[in-house]
Amino acid sequence: MRLDHLSYAAGPDGLASTAQRIGGLLGREFIDGGVHPRFGTRNMIMPLADGTYLEIVEVLDHPASDKAPFGQAVRARSALGGGWLGWVVAVDDIAPVEQRLGREAVAGNRHRPDGTELHWKQIGISGLMADPQLPFFIEWDSPRDLHPSNGADPAYSLACLEIAGDPQRVSEWLGETVEAPLEDVKVEWVAPHGTPGIIAAQVQTPNGLVRL
Repeated sequence: MRLDHLSYAAGPDGLASTAQRIGGLLGREFIDGGVHPRFGTRNMIMPLADGTYLEIVEVLDHPASDKAPFGQAVRARSALGGGWLGWVVAVDDIAPVEQRLGREAVAGNRHRPDGTELHWKQIGISGLMADPQLPFFIEWDSPRDLHPSNGADPAYSLACLEIAGDPQRVSEWLGETVEAPLEDVKVEWVAPHGTPGIIAAQVQTPNGLVRL
């Protein structure tokens, strides 16, 4: 189990403008990630060091976005003005997570602009929607060399996650201590004064630390 990526819902200005704004803060451009046809969403990504990446995602005017929990989650967060949607941990075998949560993972795929198709399974979006401090889980079916973190500039890395929530609750959800999948990332826990979830992410860049 390890940190895979952070997901940020586009604001009312749309995916491209949100990506341009955040990329401007970091001093690096996001790249077009493509479309998630099963979820009715699309994304732009920024690879980071240590096998992680940032994702900015927006919902499409597509029936799938009304039916798929991920599309519903993105739509709801964007309707609130956009912002951090959640964090995602990768597992080598998602079956134990399915057994613990009592339901099956759903298949996900993304069509990249270059024609490549990525495949994975994911579970836990309903938990995220009910309690945004909780991550969801992903098992990649695509080869490692197609992971979205490939091509990262080593000068860009995730330095710290600020989360409003309860580390004990998150550890129970993960089935292990929350520090384990975040071993390379410092976590600052804040007692929630309102909705729990990611407050900010601190990214190390060539020009210093940037808080998003």
